[in-house]
Amino acid sequence: MEEYKKSFIDFMVDSHVLRFGEFTLKSGRKSPFFMNAGLYQNGGQLARLGEFYARAIHDAYGLDFDVLFGPAYKGIPLAVATAIAINRLYGRSVKYCANRKEIKDHGDKGILLGSKLHDGDRVVIIEDVTTSGASMEETLPIIWAQADVDIIGLMVSLDRQEKGLHTDRGALEEIRERYGFASHAIVTMSEVVDYLYGREIDGAVLLDDTIRAALSEYYAEYGAQGDCGACLAGSASAWG
Repeated sequence: MEEYKKSFIDFMVDSHVLRFGEFTLKSGRKSPFFMNAGLYQNGGQLARLGEFYARAIHDAYGLDFDVLFGPAYKGIPLAVATAIAINRLYGRSVKYCANRKEIKDHGDKGILLGSKLHDGDRVVIIEDVTTSGASMEETLPIIWAQADVDIIGLMVSLDRQEKGLHTDRGALEEIRERYGFASHAIVTMSEVVDYLYGREIDGAVLLDDTIRAALSEYYAEYGAQGDCGACLAGSASAWG
């Protein structure tokens, strides 16, 4: 595994953003782990997070785009931090745009924060995590209602490698096929498991056999077919 991926997993753990236990997700699924970008709480964390995203976007899409779009609410600080990091690391000034949950009817009226969207804009969407892909069904109509833009792709920090909304394929793969644009993640859940399983952190093993068993059970039901996520539902030998 590339060193930057290991660094990012360590960063999520150190920031208490990636946790193991029992969680109910937005999709209604009961999950043994949770990644919550809302727990990045200070300027140092946001600066590092923006750098991880900036490098991943640069490697996946290059820098020939105009706008970073962050869906409300967690996508807003992601878009801001990443736009700043792209400018600092690469000297490229891209705009940021986000949506409000409610349309503002006074002052700066409308549904958008930051840059407006214009016909022909090349847009990269930035989110924290993709579980089923449901968020795209909320986000894309908002974007398309503003302008005739060219969506270059989606970047998330963690690919949970679970079934999408409409098929048994992975959510990111389903997004690619359903909407016709690329989708990438900084790390996948199988990479997280490969790296963390059995490792002692601050005197304790974060991902032990009990968590591994819970993950195997979870992915037996929700793991994407034809994806490395299926390995997460396998026997102990499948975990490396």
